[in-house]
Amino acid sequence: MEDQILQPPITTLTQERLKLNVGGEFFETTVSTIRSGGPESLLYALSYRPRDDRNPIFIDRDPEIFSVLLSLLRTNRLPSSARRFSKQELSDEAVFYGIEANLKSAISPLPFNGIDASIVANIRPTSDGVVSAFTAANGDGSIWLAHGGQISSYDRNLIHDRTIRTHLEDITSIRRVWPGIAALGSYTASGLHFYNFFSGRHIGSSHWSDPTDPRIYKARVTAIADSSTSIFAAFDCPHRENSILVIDKSTLQITSELGRQLGSSAKNTVAGKLTWIPETNVLLGSAVTCGAFGYSGYIRLWDARSGDVVWETNEPGSGRSSRFGDSFADVDVDVESLKLFKVCSKSGDLGVADIRKLGEDPWVYLKDKNPGMGNTSGRGSGNIKIHCFKNEVFVGREGELEVWSRVEETKIGVEESKENIEDLYRRNYVDKAEDSERGIIKEIEGGGDRLFVSRQNVEGIEVWETSKFSAAVSVL
Repeated sequence: MEDQILQPPITTLTQERLKLNVGGEFFETTVSTIRSGGPESLLYALSYRPRDDRNPIFIDRDPEIFSVLLSLLRTNRLPSSARRFSKQELSDEAVFYGIEANLKSAISPLPFNGIDASIVANIRPTSDGVVSAFTAANGDGSIWLAHGGQISSYDRNLIHDRTIRTHLEDITSIRRVWPGIAALGSYTASGLHFYNFFSGRHIGSSHWSDPTDPRIYKARVTAIADSSTSIFAAFDCPHRENSILVIDKSTLQITSELGRQLGSSAKNTVAGKLTWIPETNVLLGSAVTCGAFGYSGYIRLWDARSGDVVWETNEPGSGRSSRFGDSFADVDVDVESLKLFKVCSKSGDLGVADIRKLGEDPWVYLKDKNPGMGNTSGRGSGNIKIHCFKNEVFVGREGELEVWSRVEETKIGVEESKENIEDLYRRNYVDKAEDSERGIIKEIEGGGDRLFVSRQNVEGIEVWETSKFSAAVSVL
């Protein structure tokens, strides 16, 4: 009988060990870990090089950051040690190794949920730190900030990309109308101005003028919205005449005018907020004013093609005894569910109306069914902001931030109606007590899986994401 030849234990190629020398520090891992970055990565290519344990492959890079990225390849999560580095540093090294997709997956925020959200960063421009306006309209979590006469962009990793200076002294309205084009308005200068962010150049302006009406001059922009083909800007003249101009996106030329008004009363003052509703092809405009008898305002829907008003409501001041005396302090629309929301200035109640079923009085006032929350009754004030995002409604009351989330219907097949819609939302606080003391909430806007909040006379923009107990990374 022939002697049996002893064979060494069989080890798959991907489980073979690999030694690397990164910046003078030695690392030992497996081929499968190194190749998890994908076939296009540098590490994947290095795994096929002949191996010599006495002379490991040398990579002249930062060993501490490599340790973080190696842990990422092992677990698909960033370790706690990643907090020592900025996203820019991690991103630069990930690009070198060709594993930027892995890093992006690890640091991307979770699907946004207002109840579980917390502040993860505060973006502060290097100069003129108080942000006058911002836009997160690109939908990838990036943001453009206006501060003074400058605009700064931060990418989806919240890394500062660039800052450009404009000819304006102060920017009070901003909208990203193309990936690299910003539309700007200012209370201190007339016209709507367009800037190419990549070149930093002023590429055009639109001014409201009418040779037949001498009152139409030096019109300033108060609000901006856009559709896939058009830009909408609300203009206000020194003598209160106002209108909404429709501008072609491809040519940046004015094509039509909506709703010219004299501006002599609250019912025809300039729109302070514009929102395009793509499913119905209508433009929503709203305005709020405050006088001796309380708050007044209007909500109006225009058919952009015909220019006709398809629905409107006017709410007089609080001197009236009816429910309409509790005029709204702010309004917004959920373009996905086609719901219109308003916050009452006196009671603080949240009203909702179905855009598809608007009439003389379409409002339903939501009932707060959360026993852990205080009653909203009497919590109205002038410092109320509302924003619809991800099928949730965010309300800023002074410095507090709350969310109204839609709850699952209890009965399958029950059609939503005006009678039951008041029970379909539940109210919760988003912030903690210390968060509410940061200052009065000025603006709220969502983008990607982030919520951005600015506060009056407070530097920077708060960035809110769904809480993530692992993979926390500091932000510049």
